[in-house]
Amino acid sequence: MYHPRNIVFIILLTCASLSGQVDNGPSQVLIRGSVKEKATYAPISGVVVSTDRGAYTQTNGLGEYTIKAFIGDELTFRSSEFLTKRHIIRSEEDVDVVVEENGAGGQSLREARADDSSMHRTYLDSANFYKKTDIEKSIGFIAQSLAVLGTRSDQRKRAESLVALGDAYRYYNQYDLAIENYRNALDTNKSSRTTLLLAETYIQNNQFREAETILNPLLKIKTLIPYQRVWLYENLGDAYKGLHEIDKAVAFYDQGLKIAKKNQISPKLADLNSKIADAYAEDDRLQEADAYYNSSLEISKTLAPQRSVQEKEKVADFYNQKNEYNDEIALRKKSLNELKTIPKVNAAQAPASVQPDSITAQRINFKIAKAYIAQDKYDEAIPYLKESIEEANTENDLVVQKDATRKLSEIFERKGDYTKAFETYRDYVALVDTLYVRKEQEISRAARLNREISVKQNRISGLEQERQLSQSRYDLALTEQQLVQETNRRQKWVIYSLVLGLILLGVATFFFYRSNKQQKLANNLLALKSLRSQMNPHFIFNALNSVNNYISKSDERSANRFLSEFSVLMRSVLENSEEDFIPLSKELELLELYVKLEHSRFPEKFDYKLNIADDVAIESFQIPPMLLQPYIENAIWHGLRYKKGKGFLGIQIRQSDSSTMEITIEDNGIGRKQSTTLKTKNQKKQKSKGMYNIKKRIAILNDMYKDKIDVSISDLNTDGTGTKVIFTLRKD
Repeated sequence: MYHPRNIVFIILLTCASLSGQVDNGPSQVLIRGSVKEKATYAPISGVVVSTDRGAYTQTNGLGEYTIKAFIGDELTFRSSEFLTKRHIIRSEEDVDVVVEENGAGGQSLREARADDSSMHRTYLDSANFYKKTDIEKSIGFIAQSLAVLGTRSDQRKRAESLVALGDAYRYYNQYDLAIENYRNALDTNKSSRTTLLLAETYIQNNQFREAETILNPLLKIKTLIPYQRVWLYENLGDAYKGLHEIDKAVAFYDQGLKIAKKNQISPKLADLNSKIADAYAEDDRLQEADAYYNSSLEISKTLAPQRSVQEKEKVADFYNQKNEYNDEIALRKKSLNELKTIPKVNAAQAPASVQPDSITAQRINFKIAKAYIAQDKYDEAIPYLKESIEEANTENDLVVQKDATRKLSEIFERKGDYTKAFETYRDYVALVDTLYVRKEQEISRAARLNREISVKQNRISGLEQERQLSQSRYDLALTEQQLVQETNRRQKWVIYSLVLGLILLGVATFFFYRSNKQQKLANNLLALKSLRSQMNPHFIFNALNSVNNYISKSDERSANRFLSEFSVLMRSVLENSEEDFIPLSKELELLELYVKLEHSRFPEKFDYKLNIADDVAIESFQIPPMLLQPYIENAIWHGLRYKKGKGFLGIQIRQSDSSTMEITIEDNGIGRKQSTTLKTKNQKKQKSKGMYNIKKRIAILNDMYKDKIDVSISDLNTDGTGTKVIFTLRKD
């Protein structure tokens, strides 16, 4: 036994050792300082301050910083706006850094950053200006807007550039590239507007499920402005319409319509009425479609002339589908009159990759002529076809000019005027040849445009990769700094906890030693007796004989397996030898391992089964370690081993109530009486001593823990064969 003074001495010695470990190495200090410009003494924010050990921080808006470092560390100050500065830490001191101007004509760093932000906006404005006329210039300006921001740029501004790039690609029907850039913008800076733009592009690219996936989370956002809420419902309606789920589409359109009415968003009133009509028309619900088309026509009268004409043409197409040609013709004639008030757009000047606006005078005239032809009114159709050809020629719209010329040739043929039909057809052939040449030119221009776009997109991708690399380095340095700080903090807590725990342990040990000396002695004796009686020496001896038997048979695998399982059992027994109680689940694991070993030695003598009732909560009960093993050993060695034929060992566990557990060990061996007659005097003496030690152990434990364990032993059968042992465990 250790004397209390010796214990206190050991604790103090351990504390001194731990304290020495904490103080070992260079001293950590807290460095504060600032970074300012030399000319104006203005603070510089965003400067990266790091140490060669991995600590990392940045200057705030006042140019100040705080960083933990060690004596002898090298501080590094990095920024794209001045040359890198370095400083060796000699003591816990403030380190203020003053940097030179950047040399741009005496311009200060603060002014340079303001100029960068201004240039970014200027480049974006230029990109938007050229978006509809020159995509190469537009993308070039966007690339410049990203370049001027640098690698440590404002996330919101970078997202603006990426959205502008997505808009440009989308205008030129490059939907895959548009989607890629919208997604990059979302990764850079989350925005409801960008999400709606991405969803709209998915819909245009027929990726309706993807649109639905990214739109549904926006339904939970309560802060959307009314216009964005209407836009959200309209996009969801478009997505479900594309998926042919018409009822869902109409429901979302209708929700958007209600919000648009409430907030007087007039353009969306016409759009949504028209889209509801489109959805009903697609579902062959023509009566509902007709009602909503009429509503959209009425609302469009209050909008811009271009929008009004668009709606009239859409409704006219609907009348055409229903073969209501007179209504179609009347509506298209109104469109022609309104179109005269709208400035003309030269389709030939539109970019090759952009579909020209289909609402032109030549197209409307051509559609009116087709409606007359459908009614066999050729004389009425001819003037409109000629007008369509003349206007298409003026506007250089070869497609309409070609189609109208062919249709005019067919009418002359039907009327029997073959001379005019032939002349007109000859004009048609010439137009086809011209159109073919133009298409070849357009394809060539489109190929060159794609190459230029690819070059500029690669440049932008390179800028993004550079930014991501810079961000990764920043995140890595920040993570390393946090890891070092967290490790230091945890080490301190562990050391302090160990010191405090050792002190408390010493105090508790001292008082426990003084007040419970006799009780501790009794417990130690009980633990030693328990350790010595845990495993029967005969079992160890016989187990080694079994291993020897395996080896003699050259059954190396069985010998290795037996030794491995036997060592696990022995190690677990020794680990639990100091415990009065262990979880019942753990005891059952050891017990099953023991029975398995015995069965491997006597497989021809018995079978066994461990049966645990379904309602048993074995984790909530405790049991003295290796209390059951001697009884199972007796059942195998003194009951089943001498039985003629194969016996059976059953172990049953059931719960009588919430606080009582009953464990039953049964064997159908030769029985206690017959077993006693077969034993030698030495075996009888060992049996008696073993049972006595177990009874004494149970008695002491019951005295300490208030009758937690009961054991009863009886014959299994009336003829004295078999043995039944019942253990009763109780909770506190």
